[in-house]
Amino acid sequence: MNQPAYLKISQKALALLAVLFGMVTIFAGGRVLAGTNPGYVVFLPLLIYNTLMAFGYVGVGIVAWRNLTFGRNGAFAIFALNLFVLAAIGIAYAAGEAVAKDSLGAMTLRTVVWLVIFSGLWWLGRRNTAQA
Repeated sequence: MNQPAYLKISQKALALLAVLFGMVTIFAGGRVLAGTNPGYVVFLPLLIYNTLMAFGYVGVGIVAWRNLTFGRNGAFAIFALNLFVLAAIGIAYAAGEAVAKDSLGAMTLRTVVWLVIFSGLWWLGRRNTAQA
């Protein structure tokens, strides 16, 4: 199927967002794992989760660059996992566990970014179907 140029550009932009977001997350998580103090209490399981997931962010971005359907499915999986983890750390925070408010904010940002990426890829898939 021959996509209109704006759909191809939009797909590439969302894929690039995923890759760049993943690379920034790898860099930030790697620095903290290497001993840099972020200025707040680090909830180590969350730090490890986010750093490992960042490699998935890059992978899904690469996939989304080439294949809209697989990219959309990967973006949904990442969004769903992040939403689950956000809910878990929200519950832990409410229970008084050692989860910083900054961690909740960062996880909320990650979840929203992946909702945007998934939604954009989903919308592009709908546009592709309408073009067919």
